[in-house]
Amino acid sequence: MEFVIHNINPVILPIFGPIAIRWYGFAYLIGFLITFLLLNNWSKKGIFDIPTDKISNFIFLFAIFGVFLGGRLGYQLLYNFDVFIKHPLILFKVWEGGMSSHGGFVGTIIFMLLYAKKEGYSFWNISDHIALTASLGIACGRIANFINGELWGRITDVKWAIIFPQEIGLKYGDYDTNLINQLYMSGVLSPRHPSQIYQAICEGFIVFLVLLYFRKTKLVRTPGILSSYYLILYSITRILVEFFREPDSIVYFGWMTKGQLYSLFMILGGFLIFWRRKKVAL
Repeated sequence: MEFVIHNINPVILPIFGPIAIRWYGFAYLIGFLITFLLLNNWSKKGIFDIPTDKISNFIFLFAIFGVFLGGRLGYQLLYNFDVFIKHPLILFKVWEGGMSSHGGFVGTIIFMLLYAKKEGYSFWNISDHIALTASLGIACGRIANFINGELWGRITDVKWAIIFPQEIGLKYGDYDTNLINQLYMSGVLSPRHPSQIYQAICEGFIVFLVLLYFRKTKLVRTPGILSSYYLILYSITRILVEFFREPDSIVYFGWMTKGQLYSLFMILGGFLIFWRRKKVAL
């Protein structure tokens, strides 16, 4: 059987010990840069409430207190709780990876609520525009997951299957082709779906294009509707792609992963927002 071996160095430039410039952080930086460019453009056009001279500060705070704090804390609470309780300082070991998109959503919503109230802007205006950029941020995050060799997919025999040595704790530089072939032949390693790439495409780029289309129609003239569409679309794609991703240790009803369960709550939240905002528009 033919397969590709994941062999990407996650470090761009080592600095000192665990401190280094990594592709993981660089991918997020690209996501925030795209967010800045889009929000700045929309602000100049007068359709985004925050003035252009305040957007860089908004994105900095958004990144720290919304995405990173929410994403890291969410991951520890939702997927790594037992370890986090014993070693809470693991929250700050960002070089080891570990971000929860669902935790990031909660963090960004809380941040946007507080920021909008403090600065006197419309929460729904901010939320609708962040919903558009968030999908591209998700795409960058999933690409970062692939580079790190984490959150791999289920075992498969498709032609584009990939062996992830990280599955058994091997890191970049710890293995070569001969070793991986031996581990494959002995059944220790198996080719898997590159589900991170599936998620980048579906949860990221496809959702962005669909929302971009909706944004130009009469369907989303009411503030908040685009946000509801994002929650629903993201959650549906997440649920579908999770069937290609290796489940977490806990599986509900014999098939439902944690990610799928949390996404169901997001769908309910999306429909609730849609219903409430439609009532406001009537």
